[in-house]
Amino acid sequence: MTKTLASPAQSAPAALTEAAGRLRETAVLLLRLRESPLALLGAIVVFIMTVAAILAPYLVTHDPVAQNISNQLAPPGLTHLLGTDHLGRDVWSRLVWGARVSMEVGFVSVGFGMALGIPLGAIAGYYGGRTDRILMRLMDAFLAFPGILMALTIVAILGVSLTNTMLAIGIVYIPRFARLIRSSVLTERTLEYVEACRSVGQAEILILFTQVLPNCLSPLLVQSSVFFAFSVVTEASLSYLGLGNPPPNPSWGLMLNEARPFMEDLPRLAILPGLAISFATLGFNLFGDGLRDILDPKTYD
Repeated sequence: MTKTLASPAQSAPAALTEAAGRLRETAVLLLRLRESPLALLGAIVVFIMTVAAILAPYLVTHDPVAQNISNQLAPPGLTHLLGTDHLGRDVWSRLVWGARVSMEVGFVSVGFGMALGIPLGAIAGYYGGRTDRILMRLMDAFLAFPGILMALTIVAILGVSLTNTMLAIGIVYIPRFARLIRSSVLTERTLEYVEACRSVGQAEILILFTQVLPNCLSPLLVQSSVFFAFSVVTEASLSYLGLGNPPPNPSWGLMLNEARPFMEDLPRLAILPGLAISFATLGFNLFGDGLRDILDPKTYD
């Protein structure tokens, strides 16, 4: 990635040239995405998940929490596309709304982890010394606990709710984002463009956040997609254990839990949410692998 020193003000022609350059880079990235079948498949899955989450109120055919005991365990048909569960709730509507919950958890938890982890890791990597040692030992203390165990502990302490689930998963991500961005900043701070910024009197904090961090985005984007997939699995796991999205709100993990008594007679009640979790996780992981290859210049040398 080309390192550029941002000027306080740019002329109109220079701004237009920079915009055109960014458009060309975007076009190149899209062409590379088309050349990678797995990355393209992952992008399609991410797109489907996003559309399902946004349009969930319009895609559902019934109220996902409305019960109809007289119509429990109904087979798939025109009225209920995927049948109903043991409480007569429409399975299709709960699956679609579950996608909305999973995407919400992914965006909020990853965003929370980035919001706190990136500044901590950037400051530790750029300033080094005692600041680095203190911050990284604190991050190591968090990393000493397995992610799912820490999330379970936080939810158990704060109480069962979707908000606390997102907060718990986000806290798990803080040290991981901090470690990732620190390693990138350690490399970037030794390059010539940083010395050029210092030579013109730019403040260190401005150099870090306006010059160094923008050049560390590639690995961050890749890791974010992987963490997004982990968020889906973690939320489903917590909901399965009764510590995630509380009933009767729809969640793929909760649907799996509720389907346990009917595994022999009606396995579709467990297979459908299980496939949704696998589909989403595979899609985000493939998309992350594709981003890694696309953003790595060595791949196309």
